[in-house]
Amino acid sequence: MQKTLIRKVHPEKPERRLISEAAQIIRRGGLVAFPTETVYGLGADALNEEAVRRVFEAKERPLSDPLIVHVPNLAMISYVAAYVPDAVYRLARRFWPGPLTVVLPRLHLLSPLVTGGADTVAIRIPAHPVALALLRAADRPLVAPSANLFGHTSPTTAEHVRADLDGRIDMILDAGPTPLGVESTVLDLTRQPPVVLRPGGITPEALQEVLGPVLIRDHTPPEGPLRSPGLLERHYAPHKPLELIIGPPESVRAHLREQMRSSPFRLGLLIAEEDLAHLADPGPHLLEVVGSLKDLAGVARNLYAALRRLDQSPAERLLARDFGGHGLGLAIRDRLRRAADRVLELG
Repeated sequence: MQKTLIRKVHPEKPERRLISEAAQIIRRGGLVAFPTETVYGLGADALNEEAVRRVFEAKERPLSDPLIVHVPNLAMISYVAAYVPDAVYRLARRFWPGPLTVVLPRLHLLSPLVTGGADTVAIRIPAHPVALALLRAADRPLVAPSANLFGHTSPTTAEHVRADLDGRIDMILDAGPTPLGVESTVLDLTRQPPVVLRPGGITPEALQEVLGPVLIRDHTPPEGPLRSPGLLERHYAPHKPLELIIGPPESVRAHLREQMRSSPFRLGLLIAEEDLAHLADPGPHLLEVVGSLKDLAGVARNLYAALRRLDQSPAERLLARDFGGHGLGLAIRDRLRRAADRVLELG
């Protein structure tokens, strides 16, 4: 198996020759992993069906799970969407480039392989300078699901990509850690009122300021073809068993202390800075602090890397505390809930 090329690129001023090299690979039907502001994506020409199929094969992703199409500007949306409603332009003025994906009717010329057989397509304009430079140089829309094996914890560094996909893809553009750390918000604009299918970097509160009422999808399994990635009940998961604990801080900390005292297994705990004083003397157990409850952006940025470190640690089972259900906490909860084998809700 041939090793994947890794090219270090400046995160703010990407070198033109490196971007050109990556764009040539894309135009030849190859696969290039690149950073976005959310996580690393696995890019391929969205208009080349064989290249899109290679993405599914490299990730071992089921063909029923649709891909997000990334474009460099509003004009290129017409390459993949049947029409663009006014709401897209209002959202674009506020949130694009940025971590917002919109679901629109699919252009019939776009391969249904991209959309998992659905009659809709998910589209966004990423904010990372490297991602935008590659999209402009390739001059075509790119599918770019997270650059990891299907179902595994999403990659926020090039090393995460290499660990999952080395030898399966052609190139990785390494621009360091991604700044946001969780995937984009997915908003379905084919329904009224619009529905948040997946919470992410843009909060429902912010969307409501632009559009008015916005619904949030519950965890009921979807019927028919999936309209967006990130809707499967099991996703973003470490290899080791993970339990998510939701509840008042005192109850969550009491449960963690009891598990640390009584568990016959070595535990890995994903916690907040505020928990440290309540979990003194962890003994054989491992603590991974992802940030403060007052800085959910920091927690989101550190979340996947922390889960990967615990997954690679000597811990046998993992416990994660919840970070709330509002603002960015909703996206963090969504990722941890889907990553967990068990969710414990305390009174």
